[in-house]
Amino acid sequence: MERGDLQRLSKDELIDLVLRLQRPEKTSRTSSKPPATDRKERRDKARPGGAKHGHEGKARAMSETFDRKVDHRPGQCPCCQAKLSDDLPAETAGEYETIELPEIHPVVERHRRLSVRCPSCGGLVVAPLPDAAKGTPFGPRIHAVATYLKTFQALSYERLQGAFADLFGLRISQGGLMNMLRRSQAAFVPERDTAIAALRRAKVVASDETGVRIEGSNAYQWVFRSNEAVVHRAAPTRGAVVVRELMEGHRPEVWCSDRYSAQQGHGAVHQTCLAHLARDVAYADQTSDDMLSSRLRLWLKRAFALADGIGTFAASTIAAKHRALERSLADILVAPTTCDLARDLQMKFRRARNQLLTFAAYPGLVEPTNNGCERALRPAVIQRKVTNGYRAMWAAEGEADIRTVVDTARLRSGTNIFQTILKTVSV
Repeated sequence: MERGDLQRLSKDELIDLVLRLQRPEKTSRTSSKPPATDRKERRDKARPGGAKHGHEGKARAMSETFDRKVDHRPGQCPCCQAKLSDDLPAETAGEYETIELPEIHPVVERHRRLSVRCPSCGGLVVAPLPDAAKGTPFGPRIHAVATYLKTFQALSYERLQGAFADLFGLRISQGGLMNMLRRSQAAFVPERDTAIAALRRAKVVASDETGVRIEGSNAYQWVFRSNEAVVHRAAPTRGAVVVRELMEGHRPEVWCSDRYSAQQGHGAVHQTCLAHLARDVAYADQTSDDMLSSRLRLWLKRAFALADGIGTFAASTIAAKHRALERSLADILVAPTTCDLARDLQMKFRRARNQLLTFAAYPGLVEPTNNGCERALRPAVIQRKVTNGYRAMWAAEGEADIRTVVDTARLRSGTNIFQTILKTVSV
């Protein structure tokens, strides 16, 4: 803003501008900004690292199985210097472990196709073409390792090539690695389709999206989550068409998301993510002296308390708490205020009025926040920061399929990411 623009402002407009400039910057605690954008505290004000005073120490748990056992017996008594024979009974005084990885090297199997001259007719007989001569020379485990390191450890092709050479003594060109990943991605399509079919039967679906670069253009990584499936999808648009194409007419009872318009109207009822609103309220409460933001903060605290204990409350208790929250919110939304931040909050809560407490009508089925989707998107955000996006759409779509299969499998406890990948590419 230039000097002339400032001179044309009224006194009230200048006061309002100065007050806005004095507001603190938004952080990850008071907005949807990622934690990485927060300013770091000064060293002399930062909390010291390490264990806090009084913290009970923890030791590494012993392995349930071991490959070799070594017993250490005393050979001589330190008091009388008598020799202690090996046939004396002994008790275990302590157990310790040493752990090491074996030297890893590729197992190379060379297949020779031999020819033999027939002694009867003199013809030259050549052995049939072995399976080893068809397709790729790399086995399923190598494909699984490449897929795991590229997708879940965010290695670039150059670093992936270096990892194979340094760790396994296996030299593969970057083009060979790219072809390997394309072959692996095809194996995930059937399980991806199974996950999509489960999503289209779900009673409750949550969704979210984040930006990503694909082929040098802005695109989006979507995630859809239910109790039985997690579906990732790469798309060039952030529009509602992505939801309509994926769901193919299925309309769940409840849809959970933030307040973005493209994610609205896909379910019979909607649950707005209260965590997004809580961050907005936290910023207003930090910035403004108006009591309305404090009242909203306390209201959200009560709503989260209801969500936390909803599995233990009787239906009548849930209904009573629900009614009390509705009455309290109605009073807050009509309360007068002179703070523009408080007025903005009132407008946000009014627009989402019928979507704030939907979880109370579905105990144990609907969460008050969309944190599950945000956690599912976090690896894609890390991948974006490390690699700056995807050079081809097939790579983005293939990685979305891999994450769909793995994240759906991880809904069951005890699932190992690498073993899931290995099982899929070995089919």
